[in-house]
Amino acid sequence: MSGTPEMGLTGVGVLLLMLLLGVPIGVSLGAVGLVGLILALGFEPALIKSGVVFFETLSRYELGTLPLFMLMAQLCFVAEASRDFFDAASRMMGHRRGGLAMASVAGCAGFGAITGSSLATTATVGMVALPEMRKRGYADWLATGTLAAGGTLGQMIPPSGALIVFGILTEQSIGKLFTAALVPGITQMLSYLLVIWIVTRIWPASAPPSPRASWSERWVALRRVADLLLLILLVIGGIALGWFTPSEAAAVGCVGAFAICLLRRRLTLAALMHAMEQTLRTSGLIYTVVIGALIFSTFITVTGVADAFGNSVLTLGAGPVVTMIVVALFLLLVGSVLDGLGLMLLTTPILLPVIEHLGLSPIWFGIFLVRAMEIGFVHPPLGLNLYVIQGVAKDISLGRIFTGVVPFLIADLLHLLLLILFPALALWLPGLLAK
Repeated sequence: MSGTPEMGLTGVGVLLLMLLLGVPIGVSLGAVGLVGLILALGFEPALIKSGVVFFETLSRYELGTLPLFMLMAQLCFVAEASRDFFDAASRMMGHRRGGLAMASVAGCAGFGAITGSSLATTATVGMVALPEMRKRGYADWLATGTLAAGGTLGQMIPPSGALIVFGILTEQSIGKLFTAALVPGITQMLSYLLVIWIVTRIWPASAPPSPRASWSERWVALRRVADLLLLILLVIGGIALGWFTPSEAAAVGCVGAFAICLLRRRLTLAALMHAMEQTLRTSGLIYTVVIGALIFSTFITVTGVADAFGNSVLTLGAGPVVTMIVVALFLLLVGSVLDGLGLMLLTTPILLPVIEHLGLSPIWFGIFLVRAMEIGFVHPPLGLNLYVIQGVAKDISLGRIFTGVVPFLIADLLHLLLLILFPALALWLPGLLAK
């Protein structure tokens, strides 16, 4: 028995159907991959191959990065990092028109650098910032759209859970992926700030200025986030400069977050146990997804569908730019019905050979793919961040939230196009630090 591209395409179709029916993504990937391997190779070879993938994945040193960063994020929750980041940013910028919205984006960037999660960033910063913006007279659509879009920064700014998963799936350096994400993450944040500036000039009543904070109040707020900022700089800078491996940096981050909780007198036995419980739950879920994805990837490789897809793309004769624009449109289409992680795990085994055939960097592709994932988080009708925000503010309709995210969605699409046209946005910094 042997696999065929048709068998692989059938497997992709079955996987999509299972995901749309609500079957958990890890179970869907593992089940389709295992059954597909049995049909392609036979029962015993399929079990042996799946078992090898299972044990090799669990024994990978890089996989230890995930639970450590998760624990660091949970400890920062205990230290009330989201409230402190937003408070510092609002005191610095809140007196300007649209300043609280800009502060929300800055708060999302700061907190996202700790959590590495879009949904966690959206929910946590949203619970702090949304009531404040509404109290100050901000339009519902602008406040919710800002937070939904700003929350996606958690996926791009290191340490990013999505980039860790991509690095494990594709055997790419997680440190290089983190370094490559810095410039796109910063430019993404700046694009959101520009959107807020433009929107508030067109509709001034949507974001009235707040009272100006005194410099003494600003310094107090900045001192409250100084320890968190130093921790973020140590972790990200240590990885970029080669002081730590990602796993070592995650361990340093955990120790630093634990120390911050102690210094702030926020750490109790109950809080520590809750942080560890949440870390274990989330890590177990991600491990299941990663193992299922690697089994599914093995099935896709055996069937030859990735090579067939790559050859069909290359026969079109289109250049890398045109090809990647077509790939981006495909990802946005699939992302409108799949969540971000599902999009990555489904498409990576199929698209990565195409990227390599085109001579493009897998590191760049990781940044490009996560950027496309982020758009999926705010892309109606399934954008998960939109539903998270509605969960925070149940009295605001989904229609209003969809309206508010449109300007940011336009900025996202332009930013993705810039990433395609100028790969150096992602590759310049890793290349510079490698010299």
